[in-house]
Amino acid sequence: MTKVVLASASPRRHELLSQIGVRFEVRVPDIDESPVEGEDPVAYVRRLAIGKAAAISTAPDELVIAADTTVDLDSVILGKPNDDHDARSMLRRLSGQTHRVHTGVAVRLGARELADVCTTLVRFVSLDEATIDWYLATGEPLGKAGSYALQGAGAALVSGVDGSVSNVIGLPLHLVVDLAGRLDVTLLTETNG
Repeated sequence: MTKVVLASASPRRHELLSQIGVRFEVRVPDIDESPVEGEDPVAYVRRLAIGKAAAISTAPDELVIAADTTVDLDSVILGKPNDDHDARSMLRRLSGQTHRVHTGVAVRLGARELADVCTTLVRFVSLDEATIDWYLATGEPLGKAGSYALQGAGAALVSGVDGSVSNVIGLPLHLVVDLAGRLDVTLLTETNG
């Protein structure tokens, strides 16, 4: 049985992987997540996912799953806000707009590694200042790419999603299962890990 290692401290990624019955160990990578000058959002999340997978030491028979998610509005990366002021600014920019959420996923088993990016379109409702104030008061925007969480109160800000919902939450499960399968590891079993 292949042991699964999730290279992430994200509670959302933990929950998503657990939802499909995967047993895993968490090992948190320590890498610089700063964008490279001129790097587009898709290349950015792919590079970080690969970097996170590589930063985890593993045995040859352990499958590492690593991911990175970002919000992309007009090819501008909207990462995690520094504070409420930064979160307010991001929410104002997203108001009434359609943006992209990209998650880079990398899986590694021994010397074999695969990586891909999942993209989902998300439509925001038009936000007035009272709604932004309400959402900031929830405390939810901090620590979230783009300053919102679809799986929480932030769902009230979203009018539509075109693509993978689990991608917007932080881990496109269909892509994780596919990439692992291409490394001959079946994640959807009754007796994982």
